[in-house]
Amino acid sequence: MTDLSPVARHHAFDAVWRAPRGWRSIFSVNHTTVGLRFIGTALVFFLIGGVLAMLIRAQLATPGNDFLDSETYNQIFTMHGTVMMFLFAIPMLEGFAIYLLPKMLGSRDLAYPRLGAFAYWCYLFGGLILIAGLVSGVAPNTGWFMYTPLSSQPYSPGINADLWLIGVTFSEISAVCGAVELVATILRLRAPGMSLRQMPLFAWYMLVTGGMILVGFPPLILGSILLELERALNWPFFDVARGGDPLLWQHLFWMFGHPEVYIIFLPAAGMVSTMIPTFAQRRAVAYPWIVASIVAMGFISFGLWVHHMFTVGIAHLAAVFFSAASMLVALPTAVQFFAWIATLWAGKPVMRLPMLYLFGFLAVFVAGGLTGVMLALVPFNWQAHDTHFVVAHLHYVLVGGMVFPLLAATYYWMPHVTGRMPSEHLGKWAFWLIFIGFNLTFFFMHLTGLLGMPRRVYTYQADAGWDWLNLLSSIGGFLQAIGFGIFVLDVLLHARIGRAATRNPWGAGTLEWAMPTPSPTYNIASIPKVDGPDPLWQDPTLGARLAAGEGYLPQPTDGRRETIGIEPLTGRPQSIVFLPGPSKWPLAAAIATGGVFLAILFKVYLALPFAGVLLLAIFLGWGWHNGLRSDPQPVDAGHGLMLMPHAATDNAPGWYGLVYALIANGACFASLVFGYVYLWTIAPNWPPPSLIAGDAFTPAVAVAGLLVATLATRHARHANQRLPASRVATWLGCAAIAGVAATLAFADILLNALPPATSHAYASTTSALAAYGLLHAGMGTVWALFAALRCLRGYVSALRRLDVDLVNLWWTYTASTGGVILAALYLLPGALA
Repeated sequence: MTDLSPVARHHAFDAVWRAPRGWRSIFSVNHTTVGLRFIGTALVFFLIGGVLAMLIRAQLATPGNDFLDSETYNQIFTMHGTVMMFLFAIPMLEGFAIYLLPKMLGSRDLAYPRLGAFAYWCYLFGGLILIAGLVSGVAPNTGWFMYTPLSSQPYSPGINADLWLIGVTFSEISAVCGAVELVATILRLRAPGMSLRQMPLFAWYMLVTGGMILVGFPPLILGSILLELERALNWPFFDVARGGDPLLWQHLFWMFGHPEVYIIFLPAAGMVSTMIPTFAQRRAVAYPWIVASIVAMGFISFGLWVHHMFTVGIAHLAAVFFSAASMLVALPTAVQFFAWIATLWAGKPVMRLPMLYLFGFLAVFVAGGLTGVMLALVPFNWQAHDTHFVVAHLHYVLVGGMVFPLLAATYYWMPHVTGRMPSEHLGKWAFWLIFIGFNLTFFFMHLTGLLGMPRRVYTYQADAGWDWLNLLSSIGGFLQAIGFGIFVLDVLLHARIGRAATRNPWGAGTLEWAMPTPSPTYNIASIPKVDGPDPLWQDPTLGARLAAGEGYLPQPTDGRRETIGIEPLTGRPQSIVFLPGPSKWPLAAAIATGGVFLAILFKVYLALPFAGVLLLAIFLGWGWHNGLRSDPQPVDAGHGLMLMPHAATDNAPGWYGLVYALIANGACFASLVFGYVYLWTIAPNWPPPSLIAGDAFTPAVAVAGLLVATLATRHARHANQRLPASRVATWLGCAAIAGVAATLAFADILLNALPPATSHAYASTTSALAAYGLLHAGMGTVWALFAALRCLRGYVSALRRLDVDLVNLWWTYTASTGGVILAALYLLPGALA
């Protein structure tokens, strides 16, 4: 095997890594396949969103137009924003990242291939729910931001709003799963020697983006759950008459909504930071400053959400703070812009087709940033709020900041996918039509906004003075549509009949171009040791040497899919990571999750327990097939490097995956606690008419159950180092018994101690807190039993301790949040009264 030719080595690896053929290809979990599925599906949704945009522009082209009635217009308007924000922007960027990052980092796949596949199916099914509503004429119709009380049951009694809440939540689960996948991969599965200071800039951008998704998306997921509970069960989180507050929805939505702008911008900026050095033929200027600005932008973006709410009557001091924060975020953005310009200035730029789109990005996004600074000023914001000026600003930022870089990136990396070069002529025609059409559309919207044209109106009077401006915007919109049509045609044509691309046709320095194009299923025939930030510029022969097997893991071992796990800071190799092959579990889990959501959507509540049990059984089956049943031996990775398999180390990807998932879970919990405290201190009609029953026994049982379960799993961890597996299973069984006690205690609080959840927002929020504790204690109980059974079946030993570590981590988190819940229920009312 060690003396294989590059061709024989390719066939040996491809036999291990290739996807199943025929209909069984749906079970593929390889990151290349999953990434391309995300990209292709997002492109379809983009085209649907574009058609909806054309319908909007056709309606607004002339005053008094009856092309669409108000109800149809509202559905189209809502679905356009929903499709573009939730079904195109984030999934498209995650798709690029899923495809590119392992190749850039010198890994053979993502950290959790099956989780990536599950994320795709959740995204697809969530999108199909929304599109089905559109086709059926019952699409959401209250705006893509779903403001309450308009989206509450009294004002939206149909299924329209429920479709949005269910479909978007399904897609958001996909985004969070993708973020866990990407963060773990970036930190743990880089090539040996690739320290954080030597990572490609795109990896830095995606690392910060992934962290932002973990913290930023849960508030919207929580808000959607709360609104669906209000609509379905009449729990009054947003009903003013019963102590709720519609502004709570706005807070939860914009806690997600404004970071999302930067979640969209940062990956696109990462593409720009990758392409500009390539075409300037020099390393990016001010690499450390760019990294610092990325991190700063990620933090600052979470302090801006209230600038969407300047007109709701917030305190002046709060308005000043959020106004200042909104202007402050321009500083890290400027650092990146100046670094890009300096890189071009210091290099020898080569004018190729992707650079044309990058120049379009620089022009359009700067204009959008300037209007953003204008809107950060409270007096101007008051005048322009909810006008077409804001629509224009939003599109200049999102289209300029995301779509133009994405078009450039498509042309730049398409040779990597197809092995063929794009057409310079069609690409230029597409650019100029899109660029001119875009500015014609949205520049004049600034003027209609300043003339007072509000958002979300489906018609207007002829004497309003907006007619010719709207006509020009509509003409521009159709020019854009033609440009995007040519772009899609160009991509399809070049994929089939384009000129064959050489390896690394742009002369890039990043590692993904070290492999053949189109890329093989396993990425790299041997994994390199990376000594600098631009491996291919340091060694142009690297690709050929890796194909000849001169790196690590130069041959498949026992038919296993393997890659190297590293220490996050230094890049020091630590383990051999065994990766799963094609699997039915992700698709089955997504279908079962969809069954739960559909039961909620159609209010078939009797089916919920069955769907929930099926979903739990599938996830348990998924987990059961992980791990080893005997202690492994060190693996020879080549060049004298002996590494243990990941299941026998402290650095198993599963541990860090749960850590990142709990960060997202904690953000959801923190948002719930925020909502409880916010309503108590801000909302009208408080204090509540009745509080929780003062019985001390039930909370004491809950506290005892949480503590005993956590301590028992901790003892199981220690026992696993020196005692037989049966003793470890006994401790886990004790944890399960304590978990049952905690679960029953939370159930008793929810059903008997609290006022009826429909009576007041206090009752609904405390019921939601109790339900959170109940759910997590119940899951911890099942997990402890599951881990005990795996101990008895030989999956756990002193070396293979991941199962026990994971259940202890879960119970530590559950006990911490459970303590906060009990304090909020029994101690906080006295402090706030």
